[in-house]
Amino acid sequence: MDTMLNLLRDFGLTFVPLFVAMDSISTVPILLSLTHDLADKKRNSVIRNALIYALALGLIFIVIGKGIFLFLGITVNDFLVAGGMILFLLGAKELVVGKMFEAQATTGADVIAVVPLATPLVVGPAVLTTLLILTDQYHIIMVTFSFIVNLLISWLLFAQANRLVRVLGNGGVLALSKVFALLLAAIAVAMIHRGIMAFIG
Repeated sequence: MDTMLNLLRDFGLTFVPLFVAMDSISTVPILLSLTHDLADKKRNSVIRNALIYALALGLIFIVIGKGIFLFLGITVNDFLVAGGMILFLLGAKELVVGKMFEAQATTGADVIAVVPLATPLVVGPAVLTTLLILTDQYHIIMVTFSFIVNLLISWLLFAQANRLVRVLGNGGVLALSKVFALLLAAIAVAMIHRGIMAFIG
């Protein structure tokens, strides 16, 4: 009984920080903005590939993340600034040009799945930092399990994107995409700001 309670406690203590860091609910409107030109089937393919890439990145980072950062001389703050710059450029392109990517092209859809969906939106600096901290405090199997459960929740949320497109229509999605592109740029500025302030501090 005590063992089961300890497992449940550890699951809660590893699941909740990752859920907050991943913030999949906020990613859904950005997903809509990125994929509003795609057919339902292609959007599902992008979502599936993005979560597979995110899973692979997270698992690699759980196992050898610290070693990679040390070897390359990269800090979490470096990752924040770099990720923020990518998101800012994507948001600015949507606002100015009207598209973050040429989503009709197969290569464009493949790129969307990797950047920015898989990283830095699903598994970004906040998630990677949380994984680093948790693997220092809890068993790696528990951290991995909590990470996978969070990805499954992300998949369930992202799968609703097709329904939202059908409800809102292309015009509604296009209008929202402008709003959320601005939000994405603001998130990017906040990430860059945190990274720079950490350097200064």
